[in-house]
Amino acid sequence: MSISVRRLSYGIGAEVLGVDLRRPLPGEDIATIRRAWVDNGILLLRDQNITPEQHIAFSARFGKLDDHSALFKYRHPQHPEIFIVSTKPNADGSPSDTRETGVNWHSDLSYTLRPAMGSLLYCREIPDVGGDTQFANMFLAYQTLSEGMKKMIEPLQAVHDYAWAIHDTEKGRDSAKAEAHKKVNPPVKQPMVRVHPETGRKALYVSEGITTHIAGMNHDESRAILSYLFEHSVRPENTYRHHWRPQDLILWDNRSVMHKALRDRVPGTHRHMHRTTVLGEPSGELYKA
Repeated sequence: MSISVRRLSYGIGAEVLGVDLRRPLPGEDIATIRRAWVDNGILLLRDQNITPEQHIAFSARFGKLDDHSALFKYRHPQHPEIFIVSTKPNADGSPSDTRETGVNWHSDLSYTLRPAMGSLLYCREIPDVGGDTQFANMFLAYQTLSEGMKKMIEPLQAVHDYAWAIHDTEKGRDSAKAEAHKKVNPPVKQPMVRVHPETGRKALYVSEGITTHIAGMNHDESRAILSYLFEHSVRPENTYRHHWRPQDLILWDNRSVMHKALRDRVPGTHRHMHRTTVLGEPSGELYKA
């Protein structure tokens, strides 16, 4: 069966048909998938009954994989290339440390000097209702800004801080934990408008989950601009909401896509995912206040 691609929504995304990841794919098929991925931002491959080894092997066809050393507590015990995102309790009955991971809009690893090129999230368990993920097209977000706003933000950089990402999941600020995260992942400055290295297209590159303020401005000065950009980027016409099924695999391009996990599960039900992360190009610089 030959590969075919069909769009998922107006704003973003496509489904790839005719692929079985239990079998190695020829180079021309990988090239077709990569083109579709870059063009559509996210790709959905359904009914992929794959092992962790097959997940890793497919992901590695697109570039060097992160070993998640900065998040080592959440790695798969046998496969460091797999980051486990789960709401299921730990073996000792304690709550999962990743139960609230990704609940704010963000782009993976934007808080590092080598942000992720892509992420490949595989669904192993999902509730009958809920557990959805939303995605936003940041090419479209940039394109639909006014010319005046584009001109103002294009030369600017914004600060991305992983310690800020835990502010919501911790139900308030935990200063000690935030400082510990800063030692491993100090804040970085990233361009607010990022040029995609494969297409040359411009994308908005700020997110409410990671971006704290605009470099060279204080938080009060930044707030009005960033609040507008955060809201603008996730307008319904820019987004796609995915209703997961077990054995779904979704690929997203972090250079042009944001995403968030929704808190829409029925209490007592669980969402269990495996993610691989393809490292991208060096970007940004360390931020010194």
